Amino acid sequence: MRSETELFESPPVAEPFLKWAGGKGQMLAQLEPFFPKAFKRYVEPFLGGGAVFFRQASVHSGLQAILSDSNVELINCYEGVRDRPDELMRALDLHAVNFSKTGAAYYYAVRTKRIVPNPVERAARMIFLNKTCFNGLWRVNSRGEFNVPIGSALPKEYYVGRNIMAASRALRRATLKAGDFEETLSQATDGDFVYVDPPYFPRSPTSSFTAYTAEIFGRTAQAKLAVCVAEAVLRGATAVLSNSDTPLIRELYGDFDIHEVTSRRAINAVGTDRGRVPELVIVAKKKSKRGRKLPSTSDGPAPGVS
Repeated sequence: MRSETELFESPPVAEPFLKWAGGKGQMLAQLEPFFPKAFKRYVEPFLGGGAVFFRQASVHSGLQAILSDSNVELINCYEGVRDRPDELMRALDLHAVNFSKTGAAYYYAVRTKRIVPNPVERAARMIFLNKTCFNGLWRVNSRGEFNVPIGSALPKEYYVGRNIMAASRALRRATLKAGDFEETLSQATDGDFVYVDPPYFPRSPTSSFTAYTAEIFGRTAQAKLAVCVAEAVLRGATAVLSNSDTPLIRELYGDFDIHEVTSRRAINAVGTDRGRVPELVIVAKKKSKRGRKLPSTSDGPAPGVS
């Protein structure tokens, strides 16, 4: 809950207000050298926890942005923070009070209640579940139902008031939309900076968990994404992508500049895919290696995969 001192302190730099598996907060120092120093507009089609957006908003005053994600609840949550932060924090305070009384029983009651008409209460529900569930995962089943169990390490607080207000200010110049990456990338044009952080293509058959939404982001989706990125680059945008270090991803983006980095992962069914794991950062712009041949998005085998 907010203290009087907190509310009157100088505005902080906004940071992610959600825990997010695969979030880029711990990788920002490795990623930033690949980002353009100046650009017209920021575009991000897989918003997730928003670590890269919030960092760019802190560096570039008055940042104009197009932000989207296929997770409808996530975008509603960002809209709640942007448009009605005070109401949102009051709703979170109520969750904190109720949870302190009945614990796990309250968590599962909130998790089960899927129909929440009020968008601010829906946003508060997402933050409450995100901070209280196991490892901050947002995972849904084939019916779109959130199904992560309660976590063992419970939060001391569900939000920091100054950060919610800073995030609200950062988001006021952003267009938010729940939708497919193809539509968002189609808006990227000359002078835009596009950051693309899709669900990673798995390094092994067991190295991923059920996705943040009910859809599966497999070979065909990865190839379609590569086409959309290449088309945005042809229109003059600069794109930076994060993905797993696999033959498929190297083949799809082989005409662009590929760099190797490492990240720390704590969630994986395979022990060898925990700890420091290799990843790729791909820089795609008109000055990349050579003319781009767009990959196929047919239902057949994706390039580089037999």
